[in-house]
Amino acid sequence: MAQFTNLTSRMISIPVNDIDTDQIIPAQFLKVTDKNGLADALFYNWRYNDDKTPKQDFIINKPEAKESKILLAGDNFGCGSSREHAPWALTSFGFRAVISTSFADIFRNNALKNGLIPIVVDDATHKMLFDLYEEAPHAELTVDLATQTVSFAGGSFTFPIDSFNKTCLLNGVDELGYIMNFENQIKEYEART
Repeated sequence: MAQFTNLTSRMISIPVNDIDTDQIIPAQFLKVTDKNGLADALFYNWRYNDDKTPKQDFIINKPEAKESKILLAGDNFGCGSSREHAPWALTSFGFRAVISTSFADIFRNNALKNGLIPIVVDDATHKMLFDLYEEAPHAELTVDLATQTVSFAGGSFTFPIDSFNKTCLLNGVDELGYIMNFENQIKEYEART
């Protein structure tokens, strides 16, 4: 997993509530067992016409989307079925953080295991970020995982994350990698028992 310390990026906005995992990555793309090529399938049904040409007005197809690593989404992001492919597609596209008022538990866990930070904000902060995006679409946000802070010109806010996932992300390790950090202690314990 890629290490995450801090990130400065513009954000893009998809102001839609209840974006489920089937909208993030449709079922026909779930046959793969790796992340390669999933960036092209991200939001596939919203992103492409029936003839598979890109919809020019969809935000993901605009040039600024390629430079944005932060997605500002509506309420209840990642609901629906448990698809690890959803965070795979988001990270393959280049996103490292998604901001919403809430995330489905399974999506949140899958995101954290794949280096994607689900940032939960209250309603007032959520509205302020949408307003900021409308007023200054090129504004940058800085996500600092160590301090659990998102800052931008004119303000900042904090976000929650559990200490285990925070440690894993800061060190760029998954659960197994975290356990392997204690290999010597495990061997010492096994030698004593």
